[in-house]
Amino acid sequence: MCLIAFAWHVHPRWRLLLAGNRDEFHARPSAPLAHWADSPITGGRDLEAGGTWLGATAAGRCCVVTNVRDPRDPQHGASRGLLATDYLNGPDDALVHARKLVDTASDYRPFNLLTFDTAHGFYIGNRPQARAQAIEPGIHGLSNADFNTPWPKTRALMQRLRHWMDAGHEEDFAPLLAALADERQAPDETLPDTGVGLERERWLSSAFIRGEQYGTRASTIVAIDYKGKGRIVERRFGPNARFDGESELIIR
Repeated sequence: MCLIAFAWHVHPRWRLLLAGNRDEFHARPSAPLAHWADSPITGGRDLEAGGTWLGATAAGRCCVVTNVRDPRDPQHGASRGLLATDYLNGPDDALVHARKLVDTASDYRPFNLLTFDTAHGFYIGNRPQARAQAIEPGIHGLSNADFNTPWPKTRALMQRLRHWMDAGHEEDFAPLLAALADERQAPDETLPDTGVGLERERWLSSAFIRGEQYGTRASTIVAIDYKGKGRIVERRFGPNARFDGESELIIR
């Protein structure tokens, strides 16, 4: 994933309500949202490295991973997507998992990881050094920088999520999907400087990225209630924002 906003323990129905976009090279092979035959995971699947960018299980667990945008940082180490599958397939709850992962986080490519179970949520990252942070109840955001870094598109999506909640929505996810489809770019004076140059900062500043070779591949909503039951909605896109289908699955 490259843009995430989520509400944790603040919505009256949904313990976790998450909206996010996955931006990736269109040539990278991936499978759409599905119940995995060889695992309890419900999610999309990276067919190159075998992991996932977002997944959930019937045990009320969810995991999301992003990269860290810094062209000066070498992409060495194990695939980030394996962090998500290891957590979702593993025996440890979010608290124990976070404590263990800090010790091995340097073995992976630069990452941000969100893990949730029925009681806890954690942010774990390995840049500039490994750390784990418990997630407090509230509305939070994450992109390709540190947790809750106020990039314009992150702040905007968090605001759209707050408005969705204030409107009393429970199952109408259309406004959140519309927020994820927003192609408006941020003003230059608000852009971060991540070392990719002004033109690319502008292009990457919108929630939805349109491109021939690289862009938004999937827009996803995850909703998990206080009993651990939930569902995932995924819209998929090809080069230049070509619509490639939509799926909705009960997490099981």
